[in-house]
Amino acid sequence: MAKTKKMWGLKDSVALMRIFIGWHFLYEGIIKLYNPDWTSFGYLASAQGPLKSVFTALTSEGVVGWVDGLNMAALIVVGLTLTLGIFEKLGAIVGIGLLALYYLAHPPFPWLMQVNVEGSYWFINKNLIELVACIIIYQLPTGNYFGLRRVFNKNKEEIKIENL
Repeated sequence: MAKTKKMWGLKDSVALMRIFIGWHFLYEGIIKLYNPDWTSFGYLASAQGPLKSVFTALTSEGVVGWVDGLNMAALIVVGLTLTLGIFEKLGAIVGIGLLALYYLAHPPFPWLMQVNVEGSYWFINKNLIELVACIIIYQLPTGNYFGLRRVFNKNKEEIKIENL
Protein backbone atom coordinates (compact mmCIF):
# COMPACT_ATOMS: atom_id res chain seq x y z
CA MET A 1 0.00 0.00 0.00
CA ALA A 2 1.50 3.31 -1.07
CA LYS A 3 1.84 6.13 1.42
CA THR A 4 -0.03 9.29 0.56
CA LYS A 5 1.48 12.65 1.28
CA LYS A 6 -0.63 14.91 3.47
CA MET A 7 -1.56 17.80 1.20
CA TRP A 8 -3.52 20.20 3.37
CA GLY A 9 -4.51 19.95 6.99
CA LEU A 10 -6.20 21.75 9.83
CA LYS A 11 -3.05 23.65 10.83
CA ASP A 12 -2.60 24.90 7.28
CA SER A 13 -6.22 26.03 7.08
CA VAL A 14 -6.16 27.82 10.44
CA ALA A 15 -2.82 29.46 9.62
CA LEU A 16 -4.21 30.74 6.31
CA MET A 17 -7.37 31.97 8.04
CA ARG A 18 -5.22 33.69 10.70
CA ILE A 19 -3.13 35.45 8.07
CA PHE A 20 -6.15 36.60 6.05
CA ILE A 21 -7.99 37.91 9.12
CA GLY A 22 -4.79 39.59 10.29
CA TRP A 23 -4.38 41.25 6.91
CA HIS A 24 -7.99 42.50 7.06
CA PHE A 25 -7.45 44.05 10.51
CA LEU A 26 -4.07 45.51 9.55
CA TYR A 27 -5.47 47.06 6.37
CA GLU A 28 -8.42 48.58 8.23
CA GLY A 29 -6.12 50.05 10.89
CA ILE A 30 -3.58 51.50 8.48
CA ILE A 31 -6.17 52.95 6.09
CA LYS A 32 -7.77 54.77 9.03
CA LEU A 33 -4.39 55.92 10.37
CA TYR A 34 -3.43 57.55 7.09
CA ASN A 35 -6.81 59.16 6.45
CA PRO A 36 -6.85 62.40 8.48
CA ASP A 37 -10.59 62.78 7.82
CA TRP A 38 -11.55 59.39 9.23
CA THR A 39 -13.53 59.25 12.44
CA SER A 40 -15.78 56.69 14.07
CA PHE A 41 -18.30 59.44 14.84
CA GLY A 42 -20.79 58.48 12.11
CA TYR A 43 -20.68 54.79 12.92
CA LEU A 44 -21.16 55.42 16.64
CA ALA A 45 -23.80 58.13 16.21
CA SER A 46 -25.92 55.83 14.03
CA ALA A 47 -25.66 52.90 16.47
CA GLN A 48 -28.77 50.81 17.00
CA GLY A 49 -30.05 48.17 19.32
CA PRO A 50 -30.01 47.81 23.09
CA LEU A 51 -26.59 49.48 23.58
CA LYS A 52 -27.33 52.52 21.42
CA SER A 53 -26.96 54.95 24.34
CA VAL A 54 -23.50 53.55 25.21
CA PHE A 55 -22.20 53.97 21.67
CA THR A 56 -23.71 57.41 21.13
CA ALA A 57 -22.13 58.55 24.42
CA LEU A 58 -18.75 57.80 22.84
CA THR A 59 -19.39 60.50 20.21
CA SER A 60 -18.89 63.39 22.64
CA GLU A 61 -16.17 65.81 21.62
CA GLY A 62 -13.75 64.89 24.40
CA VAL A 63 -14.13 61.13 23.91
CA VAL A 64 -14.39 60.40 20.18
CA GLY A 65 -10.74 61.26 19.51
CA TRP A 66 -9.65 58.68 22.10
CA VAL A 67 -12.06 56.13 20.66
CA ASP A 68 -10.65 56.71 17.17
CA GLY A 69 -7.05 56.36 18.37
CA LEU A 70 -7.74 53.23 20.41
CA ASN A 71 -9.68 51.68 17.53
CA MET A 72 -6.83 52.28 15.06
CA ALA A 73 -4.21 51.00 17.51
CA ALA A 74 -6.22 47.88 18.32
CA LEU A 75 -6.82 47.14 14.63
CA ILE A 76 -3.10 47.43 13.89
CA VAL A 77 -2.10 45.29 16.90
CA VAL A 78 -4.55 42.54 15.91
CA GLY A 79 -3.40 42.79 12.31
CA LEU A 80 0.29 42.52 13.12
CA THR A 81 -0.05 39.70 15.65
CA LEU A 82 -2.24 37.55 13.43
CA THR A 83 -0.45 38.26 10.15
CA LEU A 84 3.00 37.66 11.61
CA GLY A 85 2.03 34.74 13.86
CA ILE A 86 3.34 36.14 17.13
CA PHE A 87 1.31 36.80 20.30
CA GLU A 88 -1.64 35.58 18.26
CA LYS A 89 -3.71 34.65 21.33
CA LEU A 90 -3.52 38.28 22.47
CA GLY A 91 -4.40 39.42 18.95
CA ALA A 92 -7.34 37.02 18.83
CA ILE A 93 -8.70 38.28 22.16
CA VAL A 94 -8.43 41.93 21.11
CA GLY A 95 -9.99 41.04 17.76
CA ILE A 96 -12.88 39.27 19.48
CA GLY A 97 -13.46 42.37 21.62
CA LEU A 98 -13.42 44.74 18.66
CA LEU A 99 -15.71 42.55 16.58
CA ALA A 100 -18.15 42.17 19.48
CA LEU A 101 -18.30 45.96 19.79
CA TYR A 102 -18.82 46.39 16.04
CA TYR A 103 -21.55 43.75 16.13
CA LEU A 104 -23.31 45.29 19.13
CA ALA A 105 -23.16 48.82 17.68
CA HIS A 106 -25.13 47.69 14.62
CA PRO A 107 -26.73 44.33 15.44
CA PRO A 108 -28.34 42.67 12.40
CA PHE A 109 -31.68 42.13 14.08
CA PRO A 110 -34.60 41.79 11.65
CA TRP A 111 -36.71 44.37 13.50
CA LEU A 112 -34.05 47.08 13.14
CA MET A 113 -33.56 49.16 10.02
CA GLN A 114 -29.98 48.47 8.94
CA VAL A 115 -28.04 51.76 8.87
CA ASN A 116 -24.33 52.20 8.10
CA VAL A 117 -23.72 48.47 7.52
CA GLU A 118 -22.72 46.29 4.59
CA GLY A 119 -25.69 44.09 3.73
CA SER A 120 -28.77 43.22 5.70
CA TYR A 121 -28.70 39.89 7.52
CA TRP A 122 -30.80 38.26 10.18
CA PHE A 123 -28.76 37.90 13.39
CA ILE A 124 -25.55 36.75 11.66
CA ASN A 125 -23.23 39.17 9.86
CA LYS A 126 -19.58 39.26 8.78
CA ASN A 127 -18.50 40.69 12.16
CA LEU A 128 -19.97 37.74 14.02
CA ILE A 129 -18.49 35.25 11.54
CA GLU A 130 -15.02 36.81 11.88
CA LEU A 131 -15.45 36.84 15.68
CA VAL A 132 -16.04 33.08 15.65
CA ALA A 133 -12.97 32.66 13.42
CA CYS A 134 -10.93 34.58 16.00
CA ILE A 135 -12.19 32.18 18.68
CA ILE A 136 -10.85 29.31 16.56
CA ILE A 137 -7.51 31.11 16.13
CA TYR A 138 -7.33 31.60 19.89
CA GLN A 139 -7.92 27.89 20.50
CA LEU A 140 -5.62 26.68 17.71
CA PRO A 141 -2.69 29.11 17.55
CA THR A 142 -0.50 28.36 14.54
CA GLY A 143 2.45 30.70 15.12
CA ASN A 144 4.69 27.77 16.08
CA TYR A 145 3.69 26.07 12.86
CA PHE A 146 3.86 29.05 10.50
CA GLY A 147 4.84 32.43 11.89
CA LEU A 148 7.43 34.48 13.72
CA ARG A 149 6.85 32.54 16.91
CA ARG A 150 8.31 29.51 15.15
CA VAL A 151 11.44 31.51 14.24
CA PHE A 152 11.88 32.80 17.80
CA ASN A 153 11.33 29.36 19.34
CA LYS A 154 13.78 27.85 16.86
CA ASN A 155 16.41 30.41 17.93
CA LYS A 156 15.79 29.53 21.59
CA GLU A 157 16.31 25.84 20.82
CA GLU A 158 19.57 26.61 18.99
CA ILE A 159 20.81 28.67 21.96
CA LYS A 160 19.98 25.80 24.36
CA ILE A 161 21.86 23.33 22.18
CA GLU A 162 24.92 25.61 21.94
CA ASN A 163 25.04 26.01 25.74
CA LEU A 164 25.17 22.25 26.36
